[in-house]
Amino acid sequence: MSVQIAQKTGMILPDLKDKVALITGAGSGIGRATAIMFAQQGMKVCLVDLKDERREQTKQEIAAAGGQCITVDVDISDPARVEEAYAQTVKTWGRLDVVFANAGINGVLAPIEDMKPEDWDRTLSVNLKGTFFCVKYAIPHMKKQGGSIIVTSSINGSRAFSGFGMTAYSTSKAGQVAFAKMASLELARYKIRVNAICPGSIETNIGENTKPTPELEKIKIPVKYPEGSQPLEHAAGQPEQVASLVAFLASDASNHITGTELFIDGAESLL
Repeated sequence: MSVQIAQKTGMILPDLKDKVALITGAGSGIGRATAIMFAQQGMKVCLVDLKDERREQTKQEIAAAGGQCITVDVDISDPARVEEAYAQTVKTWGRLDVVFANAGINGVLAPIEDMKPEDWDRTLSVNLKGTFFCVKYAIPHMKKQGGSIIVTSSINGSRAFSGFGMTAYSTSKAGQVAFAKMASLELARYKIRVNAICPGSIETNIGENTKPTPELEKIKIPVKYPEGSQPLEHAAGQPEQVASLVAFLASDASNHITGTELFIDGAESLL
């Protein structure tokens, strides 16, 4: 559709050029795909992640294509480091328009009876408290002109509950959806939109921080679906598919969407 037609009909086309975004978990998976997509559309991107080779590769790929980005070493469960990431972003580019609170872990998978309190705390600290920090410290920088905050939740804890041993993870993801809804109302006066995306199975490296325990065998229920029963996908989705949804929510084309969870799972969670 041409810009002229869009103007006549009142439609708003996605336009991210020159906007500034901060992305957590930007070194791999959905975060990396989104960072690259944002940069391709002319955005300036702060890549927030623990320092490793993948984060630096993402930075190099964006820079090689002529994009603008910086990297900040952050554990999102540490409020001081999250606050500093925002300070560096605004110091570099003078503003903040988009936050993609994407970082998270699966954590330890165990029956409730066998789960250690410290493992429960770690999962909620990263996933839920980390989301709180990412939103809290963004607000002072976004109040001036408004913007969009997108939280990566999951179908687990919102529409699917068969992830055996994932009670801590699912609880954190359900909490993110509730938090996004509360934040959307509170921040609407500043024209800050807050939405949660709920991906299903996506090909990422989150399995690296998944720690199943032997005790899982005692609570597993055999559930096998026939191959191809997922209407849109026979396999896991791709990070780039999720990145496209995030880009839409980051743009003004979604300016009437806030306080909503959006499922992106190829109907996996409807089985």
